[in-house]
Amino acid sequence: MLIQKKEVIKFAKLLNHRKLSALRSGNISLRHKNGFLITPSGKKYSSLKVKDIVFVNLKGEFNKKQKPSSEWRFHQDIYISKTKAKAIVHSHSTNATALSTHNKKIPSFHYMVALAGGSDIKCAKYATYGTRELSKNILKALKNRFACLIANHGQIAFGSSLSEAFELAEEVDNLAKQYIKALLLGRPKLLSLNEMKKVLNKSKTYKKN
Repeated sequence: MLIQKKEVIKFAKLLNHRKLSALRSGNISLRHKNGFLITPSGKKYSSLKVKDIVFVNLKGEFNKKQKPSSEWRFHQDIYISKTKAKAIVHSHSTNATALSTHNKKIPSFHYMVALAGGSDIKCAKYATYGTRELSKNILKALKNRFACLIANHGQIAFGSSLSEAFELAEEVDNLAKQYIKALLLGRPKLLSLNEMKKVLNKSKTYKKN
């Protein structure tokens, strides 16, 4: 468990270093045994210690002397509903968050949208952070997807490893930035559903280095 906790800390600090989230916003988790390891609530990532990382089981139980991220519920629900989810990255990245405040999805303006698993990247409806209602909204937006925006909040991505989930989170924010710029020029031309299906088939063999 020590190695896994250190990995959570490594990627939590990367949230700051790669400017996906500032100070203590956002959260990171990694599936472990019958639950997951998650960043704590209210601590700056730059000061995280191994003892700060909290283990929460899939029933939502944890050591009451510790305080997991206030968003632990949607991590729990994603791990329960998606067996392929081994790691989750939630961030308040600038571009994805900006787009989410308009409750806008990222449509098929670029073929790389397919990396999130579908022909678009949906935006989950707003609900108060840390609530089961938010979890339900996120799961709906993640249907057949590996990432989504969260209205007036940020974005979330999951993968088979923290490295994969983090890379996808970076790509989502980059796509959000490109889409915002495209909107400034007017209404961008979207790729057809048929073309996106072709890209989705090709992306199944896409290898991340």
